[in-house]
Amino acid sequence: MLDKIELNKILFLDIETVPAYPSFAKVPERYKKLWTKKAQFLLKDEKDTPKSIYPRAGIYAEFGKIVCISVAFFHKDELRVKSYYSDDEKLLLEEFALLLRGYFNTKDHLLCGHNGKEFDFPYIARRMLINRIKLPNILDMAGKKPWEIRHLDTMELWKFGDFKNYTSLDLLTAIFDIPTPKDDIDGSEVWSVYWKENDLERIKIYCEKDTIAVVQIFLSYLGKDLLEDSSIIFTK
Repeated sequence: MLDKIELNKILFLDIETVPAYPSFAKVPERYKKLWTKKAQFLLKDEKDTPKSIYPRAGIYAEFGKIVCISVAFFHKDELRVKSYYSDDEKLLLEEFALLLRGYFNTKDHLLCGHNGKEFDFPYIARRMLINRIKLPNILDMAGKKPWEIRHLDTMELWKFGDFKNYTSLDLLTAIFDIPTPKDDIDGSEVWSVYWKENDLERIKIYCEKDTIAVVQIFLSYLGKDLLEDSSIIFTK
C-alpha cells in the first residue's frame, strides 16, 4: 500500500511544544487550579507535586503552546525542509495554515509524523482553534470517514496491529542505522532550552532533525536508500 503513495504528496512534520508559562508561579490562578486538578492523574512519585511536574504541561494542548513546526517535502529528487518558529504561537500557526491551504489541500495530499495521530496533528488542531484560526481541511476531521483522513504515522505503521507497542523515534533511527536526531537535546529538555536559555534557534534545529528522521524512517519502510545530506535543502 505504501509504495502506491506519491512521495511528493506527503508533508512530513514534527512539532516542539513548551508549557505556556515559564514556571508554575507565573501561571494565572484560574489555570493554576485547573493544572493542579490535571496533575493529580500524572503524579508518579510521592515527592511529585503539581508545581514540580509543571515542565510536563507542554505535552498538553490546553496548558502548553507550540514554538516550532518543522516540515519536509519532496521536490523532484530533493527534500525541502522549512521551519515555522516564533515566540508568537498565533503567527507561526497562521503561516503554517497558509502552507496547508495553499499547497497541501487536495484529497491526494497527506500529513506524516511519528506518533502524529496521537500528538502532533491533534495538538496543532487544538492550538489553532484556541488561537481562533480556522482549521485547514487536511487537519479537520469532523464528519470524515476514517479513510478520508489523510494522516500517516510512522509509529503506527511500525506496530503492524500490535497496539501494545510503543517505539520511539530514536529507537527506530537506531535500528535503521539513521543518524540520531537526539545528539544535542531531546524532547524533555525543550522547555528548559526555551524558557531558561531562550534559545529558539537551537529548538528549531532539533525539530528539523526529528522531521528529517521521520522522512528517513518512512523511506526505510519503503525499502529505499536513505537520503544523502546533499539532497536535503533547508529553506527560509
